Amino acid sequence: MYLPLAQRRLMTFFVMASAIMNQIDTTIANVALPHIQGSTSASREQITWVLTSYIVALAIFTPLTGWLAGRFGRKRVVLTSIFLFTLTSGLCGAATNLDELIIFRVLQGMSGAALVPMSQATLLDAYPPEEHGSAMAIFGLAAITGPLVGPLAGGWLTEHMSWRWCFFINLPIGVMAWVGLMATMPDFPGQKGVKLDFFGFVLLAVGIGALQLLFDRGQVQDWFSSTEIWIEAVLAGCAFYLFIVHSLTKKHPFVSPAVFMDRNFVVCSIVGFFLGVLIYSPMSLLPEMLTNLFGYPIMDVGLALAPRGLGVLVAMLIMGRVINRIDPRILIGIGMLLAAFSMWHLSHMTLQSSSWIVITTGVIQGMGSSSIFVPLSMMTFSTLPAHLRNEGAALNTLLRSYGGAAGIALVQVLIFRNEAKVQSRLTEGLRPDNPVVQSALPGMDFSAPTSVAGLQHELVRQATMVAYVDAYWALSIVGLLACAMVFLLRRPRRSEAPEEALAAE
Repeated sequence: MYLPLAQRRLMTFFVMASAIMNQIDTTIANVALPHIQGSTSASREQITWVLTSYIVALAIFTPLTGWLAGRFGRKRVVLTSIFLFTLTSGLCGAATNLDELIIFRVLQGMSGAALVPMSQATLLDAYPPEEHGSAMAIFGLAAITGPLVGPLAGGWLTEHMSWRWCFFINLPIGVMAWVGLMATMPDFPGQKGVKLDFFGFVLLAVGIGALQLLFDRGQVQDWFSSTEIWIEAVLAGCAFYLFIVHSLTKKHPFVSPAVFMDRNFVVCSIVGFFLGVLIYSPMSLLPEMLTNLFGYPIMDVGLALAPRGLGVLVAMLIMGRVINRIDPRILIGIGMLLAAFSMWHLSHMTLQSSSWIVITTGVIQGMGSSSIFVPLSMMTFSTLPAHLRNEGAALNTLLRSYGGAAGIALVQVLIFRNEAKVQSRLTEGLRPDNPVVQSALPGMDFSAPTSVAGLQHELVRQATMVAYVDAYWALSIVGLLACAMVFLLRRPRRSEAPEEALAAE
């Protein structure tokens, strides 16, 4: 039996509110990073930890939500998660230094890890199979809109109030979602006999954490010339190896190998990883680029990024109508091509470009992300047995979240390295005896400190712009590679899909 229509709609609203609150926090602090950096006296490398610490904590603790829901019941887990997430959001807003902020962001990520996968599983169970396409369109609106509208909300709050309100804004939303779900969400009881493979969880957490530290600290420590990086690399490799061996040999492992026997689930999860890279990485680059290179005020940055939400809404409306009529693989491929095209278009930016290129590519990327997410969610669970749904939803969210964290770290590394390389090459040619320099800068006095300082400033701007362009080009290649994986997906026929499978037609 399914819930009455009115109760189902109310529950869906509050489920979406909790999921959007969780997802907005992956990007709401992006445009506020320069203000947070000044307030906490953080370096350029350190300030990105405000973003990645939250996303990594989400990724590490997301797989645990499957066990928690199975042991204590889904409703109890969701309500506890909302309460703790709201509390830690207030602590983030009250942080007095960078160390406190990063610690509270980690706790915030840990607390909110259950919200997205449990929201997805709740909607799948609340709607009949023939309405799963529409349910996933609604869920996709929450999962995709959050990261895309976050910069607009962050820009407005930082401009008119303070960067701290990027976190305080969660307090009223969290209270509303908690009260609403307490009244409308059905109780999905847990089973007392469910045991936690604590050793498997620790191995997975150590592997993910060590690998992310390697990505975040590698540039600062000069990569493998540093003992710290070697320790993190060995620790990550050993943890992942032991986790695989442990999962294959233990009777009831933390992650059941049966999940990975489903080809659609595995391929869709990998595509979801790339989707995380394509959503979160440009959202970490654009605010920094528009602020530092183009001199945009923080509110203008938020306005330039806001049209992504328009692309999301348009695509979601279309998805709700065509999702059951068109092969989901075609929709995923189109979405990946749109996302890749938006990154390729950004790679043609110059220091003279207007904000329109950011706006148009944002709309295209929003449409592409939405076109991917809804059919991808359907294909991910289309052939996965119902008893593996909690675990599958958690793992799928883990990979998408970790794709975002790894993507942010790696594009920042690409920016730093290319910026230094291009700056070095440009500096080599800036000599008084260079005919090109004499022609471009007639009367330039290389002995005047003011003139040399101005020239150096412009040189750094040009080098940084080239680094950003290269990063966008690399992201377009990631989109094309993910698009190629669509050919590995198998569209289930009604006769071979289990009763709980999503309707594919």
